[in-house]
Amino acid sequence: KKQAEKAVHQKKEQSKTKCRKARRRHINLVAEFNHRQRKNIWLETHIWHAKRFHMVKKWGYCLGNSPTEKSYRACYRAMTKHCLLQDLSYYCCLELKGKENELLKQLARICSTDTGLTFQEACCLSGRFEGSLNLYRADRYPEDMLGPVTFIWKPRDGSENRQLWIWVHPALKQDILRELKAIFQCSEPEEICITEPVTTSIQEEKQVEVVTSPGNKRKKEDKEGEKAVPVKKIIGDGTRDPFQSYSWIAQTTGIVISDRSMEILRYRLIGPLSHSVLTETLKAASVQTV
Repeated sequence: KKQAEKAVHQKKEQSKTKCRKARRRHINLVAEFNHRQRKNIWLETHIWHAKRFHMVKKWGYCLGNSPTEKSYRACYRAMTKHCLLQDLSYYCCLELKGKENELLKQLARICSTDTGLTFQEACCLSGRFEGSLNLYRADRYPEDMLGPVTFIWKPRDGSENRQLWIWVHPALKQDILRELKAIFQCSEPEEICITEPVTTSIQEEKQVEVVTSPGNKRKKEDKEGEKAVPVKKIIGDGTRDPFQSYSWIAQTTGIVISDRSMEILRYRLIGPLSHSVLTETLKAASVQTV
């Protein structure tokens, strides 16, 4: 009797699980991936790395640490003769917008010409080249170093307003962001980013209607009658809570600081064929001025 009851109980539990074909549907896969990113955010290349690398959880992200097979010779060959691509999207991007004079005036307080290039360097200020430097707390050089960063200016468009992107390591992001908000006096949030919690596969299935007709396969459709396309939901990023504000504005100068982490992807190409790969991949867009 006990064995019979146990067998019946097991059958009921197994009936709740979906078959592999149902679990591999795109809408179910996206829901599962969103659920698994609650604690550690995945990069855009996560699936590719997860099949070939040992993954580690660092700084709120899930990153590839070491390859599962001995591919060191292949990587070395790519770096020396071909092209090797690295995904650096876990680096955090801080965006500054405002008048050029106001930006340079306050940014000069957290860097020094004694260490090399600054934000005022002519080749970097034009937007043609990327610069790198070490940041310090305001007016505290050579003490209280925050860490190394890279930056790039958006080329001038004729107005006095400029746009600056600063790339920082996720371990240094909070300290540097706090210092930038302090020197620019950005305390009021411009807008608050409230991301809806990730829906599970059951909730997503309830949002779509199943249309069945004799002789046809079942297709999931939305209320408008179109095929339901699941959307990848990004829950903030690895260094920011999704319910915190991501943009701040200075009331006196109008300078805006925005957190663009996981919004701007970053890749590094190494090798003699890097430029040829870029020219074959990227196509120039036709710019039309009104």
